[in-house]
Amino acid sequence: MTHSIALHFEDGVTRFVTCGPAETVADAAYRAGINIPLDCRDGACGTCKTRVEAGAYSGGDYIEDALTDEEAAEGYALACQMRPQTDMVVQILAGSAACKTKPGAHTATLAALQRLSDSTIAFTLDGVAPGFLPGQYVSIGVPGTAHARAYSFSSAPGAPASFLVRHIPGGAMSGFLAATEPGVTLSFIGPSGSFYLRDVVRPVLMLAGGTGLAPFLSMLGRLAQTGAAYPVHLVYGVTNDADLVLTDALDAYVAAIPAFTYTTVVADAGSAHPQRGYVTNHLDPAALHCGDVDVYVCGPPAMVDAVRAHLAAENVTPARFYTEKFLAAA
Repeated sequence: MTHSIALHFEDGVTRFVTCGPAETVADAAYRAGINIPLDCRDGACGTCKTRVEAGAYSGGDYIEDALTDEEAAEGYALACQMRPQTDMVVQILAGSAACKTKPGAHTATLAALQRLSDSTIAFTLDGVAPGFLPGQYVSIGVPGTAHARAYSFSSAPGAPASFLVRHIPGGAMSGFLAATEPGVTLSFIGPSGSFYLRDVVRPVLMLAGGTGLAPFLSMLGRLAQTGAAYPVHLVYGVTNDADLVLTDALDAYVAAIPAFTYTTVVADAGSAHPQRGYVTNHLDPAALHCGDVDVYVCGPPAMVDAVRAHLAAENVTPARFYTEKFLAAA
């Protein structure tokens, strides 16, 4: 059976390769023209040591000098010996350029465009998106300019690519989208980024600020496909009532993922919303599970820093802590 292998490089670039039933991960990478670190091919040198983020595999044969038992127990494996038994995500301990590869370049047609609020635009491209990990982003060129903007997928892998854009005065991409219609061609490069959903092996807490909701929608789309054996809770914060969008999509995920719950928060003190303030004002201590939790945060830098400070003040050290900061560009 052929499996899909996501090779994730140190610089955030991800390339997908297919691995046949008799192939090792190294075989599959080299067949695709990706020169991951490799020397002996016999499990003797350790040059091709990788970290397995997700998936099952046979570790093959190797000597202790190449891979210790402790390293194997921590999820390290040798690409020249590893044979996948499922789809996998593999961390390559080198940059993409050193491995003679780079992010994929793609084009697609703008299929749908929706103004969700004065502050948020959603758009979808035609066809199934190229491979990516839920939570990752691509860099999309603004037609007619030399500008490009990075946007996280809001759609799950295997579906047409969708994105959320904050509409700001003078924004290159939001200004273009506000004045265009479906049918134009967009070019993009990726996927990239280390902010993506890992295997759910403990409770998960997601914290989204504004259009930082996008990668979480992608993650929830994947969890709707795979299920979640542990509680998953999202706190979604916005500035004003009108910025609170796609709660219908979140309600649909509540129905599709029994372990999923969410809370919305509006910062505007004059709002009639029941939860006012910042996301850190509405972090139920129970959702922190005394630190036995994987925390994902995506939003403006001030929000990400505030969450980090809040956890420190509560003396909570999450088992895993992943962040993605973004700035709106005019």
